[in-house]
Amino acid sequence: MHTVRRACLVLAAIAAVLVVIGLAIGLPGLWQPAVLVAVFGGATGIGAVESAKSYQYTAWVAACVIAALLFPGAFHSWGGVELSGKFLMTTIIQLVMFGMATQMRLHDFAGVVRHPRGVLVGLIGHYSVMPIAAFILVQFTGLPAEIGLGVILYGCVSSGLASNVMSLLARANLALAVTITAMSTILSPLMTPFLMKVFAGRIVDVSFIAMMFDVIRITLVPVAAALLVDYLRTAGPAALRRVNILVALAAVWLVALVLGGWNAAAERLGATGLGVFQSLSYVAAAIVLARVYHLLVTGPLPILATAMPYASMFGIMYYNTITTAAGRDALLEVGLVLLAVGIVHNLTGYVFGYWGSRASGLDQSSSRSVAFEVGMQNGGMATGLAASMGMIGTAGLAAAVFSPLGNITGSLLANYWSRRPPTGGEASEAQYASTSPTTLQTGKTA
Repeated sequence: MHTVRRACLVLAAIAAVLVVIGLAIGLPGLWQPAVLVAVFGGATGIGAVESAKSYQYTAWVAACVIAALLFPGAFHSWGGVELSGKFLMTTIIQLVMFGMATQMRLHDFAGVVRHPRGVLVGLIGHYSVMPIAAFILVQFTGLPAEIGLGVILYGCVSSGLASNVMSLLARANLALAVTITAMSTILSPLMTPFLMKVFAGRIVDVSFIAMMFDVIRITLVPVAAALLVDYLRTAGPAALRRVNILVALAAVWLVALVLGGWNAAAERLGATGLGVFQSLSYVAAAIVLARVYHLLVTGPLPILATAMPYASMFGIMYYNTITTAAGRDALLEVGLVLLAVGIVHNLTGYVFGYWGSRASGLDQSSSRSVAFEVGMQNGGMATGLAASMGMIGTAGLAAAVFSPLGNITGSLLANYWSRRPPTGGEASEAQYASTSPTTLQTGKTA
């Protein structure tokens, strides 16, 4: 594999030369395909460079974005299926959330009891610094309204799982990081609509109830399904029987939907009632999915558990590519400004997260964790909400730019801190026991 990666680097270098030649003679038919060979060859070959291989996934995301910028028409529809359609995008993002959440454990929530002050500082920091910073940046940069809306939306979502990877690499308090991520996800159906109502209410009419149901469907339901899988790992015979009864009821619900229940509900229920009905339907599907997944990983397909983080990575590349293609013209117009806003927004989270934690009395290890939890957002949730609002090509652009950017800055900061062990309350080995380092490394996705 190392030889293949080195060959890809050579191929990328040759393609880069062809790009220069094609640009010099004004031949798009040469330089555009050569750009694709260069970026995808480089994304594959970077794994052969020891100091850069931790950025390989980010390089793949960047390569997909470049492909979408060059050939946007190739990512609008395939076989008559609209690739940016609300249902397809929502389903992909739900599967991404489920795949990432399979790395979470029920006992992660016990950290609220073990680290109450750290969790509180992290949650307050995350749900105050990031939305306020996003709002101020939008006011001062003059971004188009819907793109600015996406920046605020990105600032109002929960923490991303990639923050846990960074805490691991930075020798931070991993148990605290995992707990803050879990709790910010649980709180997101209330916090995200509330913050959007406060900070984005002048840009778009935000329905608290409708967005709450969207967040539940996009994030909470797949996360709950993954936690049900974790529960099934240690469930006894009696607990398993209860779960099986629940699965049977959920399956009956889904069959009833197919046989006309959905149409009947749509005709008889109001907006709020239909939102509840939709959420219950997603819950039923999640229960069945969790049980089927558990049966597969404990039976004929144990490799599925290892494959899930990589499936999540593929899903993230998919929605970043589709979002970029849908908003290509807008991105070319404001791309540099959006990139600058993303850098400032991200670094603001790190700075306020770390020094705010230190000011509140947390030790260095815990403060490092809070810095990542405040500064890194759940790009999948932001993209899903933008798709639900019908603004994937505008409001979805911020997540497509900011999320890979956060991985790069987070990796740089984590590598810097990894060479400087924390002092004054250094994290114990026990704090790292709740999550496998190998699993977390493969889960660096959002």
